[in-house]
Amino acid sequence: MLRFLASTALHLIGNAIGLLVTALVLPGFNVQPFGFILTVIVFTAVEILLGPFVLKMAISHAPALRGGIALVTSFLGLFLAHTFSAGLRIEGLTTWVLAPLIVWLSVLIAAILLPMVLFKKVLGEVRSSGT
Repeated sequence: MLRFLASTALHLIGNAIGLLVTALVLPGFNVQPFGFILTVIVFTAVEILLGPFVLKMAISHAPALRGGIALVTSFLGLFLAHTFSAGLRIEGLTTWVLAPLIVWLSVLIAAILLPMVLFKKVLGEVRSSGT
């Protein structure tokens, strides 16, 4: 249970960072301050819930898409967050094409760095007790 909560927290923080970075880089990608939290929650829920489904569909119908599952899931998350929350506005084809890539890359970097920063003490204790 603790692992699930930590994983969910990392997903939420990573996606928040990814959405903010994308908003800074792309002029047609706007995150509204009051709807930001709802946008992050919707985006994260879509990724967590639809990720396994998209992977299963890709494996059975289009095996070549397996490597792009995170990008497809990011696009679906952005689309549904844009549709169902007032906190995200995406304008223009270029923004729709580039936004999932930037969000995915930002979340990937955050997924690598956040555990080292947030769980540094826990990781240090595990390493010291293992030696």
